[in-house]
Amino acid sequence: MKIIIAGAGEVGFHLAKLLSYESQNITLIDPEQDNLHYADTHLDIRVVRGDSTSIKILQDSRVDEADLVIAVTSSETTNITICVLAKQLGAKRTVARITNTEFLEHQDAIGFSGFGIDELISPEALASKEIELLLNQSAFNDSYEFEDGALTMVGVNLQRTAQFVGKTVQQAGEIFPEIHFMPIAIQRFGTQYTLIPRGDTQFKEGDQVYFITTAGGVEELYKLTGKTKHAMRNVMILGGSNIGKQTAQQLSKAGINVKLIENDAKKAFDLADALPEVLVLNGDGRNVELLQEENIHEMDAFIAVTGNSETNIISCLMAKSKSVKKTISLVENMDYFQLSHSIGIDTLINKKLLAANNIFRYVRKGEVVAMTKLNNMNAELLEFIVQPESAVCGKTIANAGVPRSAIIGGVIRQGIGNIVLGSFKIEAGDRVVVCCLPRSITKVEKLFL
Repeated sequence: MKIIIAGAGEVGFHLAKLLSYESQNITLIDPEQDNLHYADTHLDIRVVRGDSTSIKILQDSRVDEADLVIAVTSSETTNITICVLAKQLGAKRTVARITNTEFLEHQDAIGFSGFGIDELISPEALASKEIELLLNQSAFNDSYEFEDGALTMVGVNLQRTAQFVGKTVQQAGEIFPEIHFMPIAIQRFGTQYTLIPRGDTQFKEGDQVYFITTAGGVEELYKLTGKTKHAMRNVMILGGSNIGKQTAQQLSKAGINVKLIENDAKKAFDLADALPEVLVLNGDGRNVELLQEENIHEMDAFIAVTGNSETNIISCLMAKSKSVKKTISLVENMDYFQLSHSIGIDTLINKKLLAANNIFRYVRKGEVVAMTKLNNMNAELLEFIVQPESAVCGKTIANAGVPRSAIIGGVIRQGIGNIVLGSFKIEAGDRVVVCCLPRSITKVEKLFL
């Protein structure tokens, strides 16, 4: 697949790196040589120095042969322009990064596809949505919804109190026959090894386990894992970035009391005007006295989304020491993901990873409508639409040919999520959620072509 990425910033470089690992034909364009140098010397990709809005630069990059053009520069107007030009010059599909969420809210009315933009993505909006979902599933450390919650993926660290610790998947299924969830991936405590569970796989204390569940299954998981769902009434947000502002806005609309701390005085006043339902404070969120004065010990959640990863992590650790139940930190360094559980922060989120997940579904073969990578695990979760000609159509799950390093977590049929076993017959139009390790992705894709 030939892919052109315009913009070698954090999101662009991260995408180029991930796609290059999959032997995709990547061209990375950026006007700054410094941004391109590391990519040129460390990744197996082609780099082009120049303005991505230049027709000549696009033609030199063979845009007419491109299967996908991804515009992720820091300027949304530049990204929109690139996509419009690329489509007119022959690119098959285009994706533009934007910061103005009004574009997302009105994309159907405006019809961006009519003038050459197939998809709009906002890393900030994705991060804000992720935070909302994590607060809704407060006891879990990772979460992702398929088809507005028809099926939900949740990640949980198994404590000794979990009822199925020490039991195999098959034994757990026999003890809880009316289950509405399916384990899809396990990472053993203290390892980086990702395991796709089978019937004889044993749950162990300290495991990071990912489940697919229906709406009713979430409550069952709370009981069986020994977790408690905390009602979110009071939330403190550190950082008045776009993510902080959007999250505060959405949470206050949901009736949650929100305090937002911003260090820059002018920005704090602007936020106070824009967010009348939110208590905006001007101050340094690293100041322990300020946090104590604002009753941090009464907060149900603390969310740190400043532009500094270290500030976010330290602030979350401070909040955790004050008995805040849920802490979420925005980080830029992907290596920090491996530290999240060991240092005590509930969840780390990363804009680059969220944006990459959103874009990756255009790279996968078959009718992929949603995709996410499991945090700090070497596995992908994909949602395919079954076509009449798909290899799995008309077959039971047991006979579908799914490799051992992959598992079907659930099927959405006519808007209803189902946790399915081997005898379930797959039909055209079904939306099938599959978890797979990287080595099995190609085989899984072929099943849905």
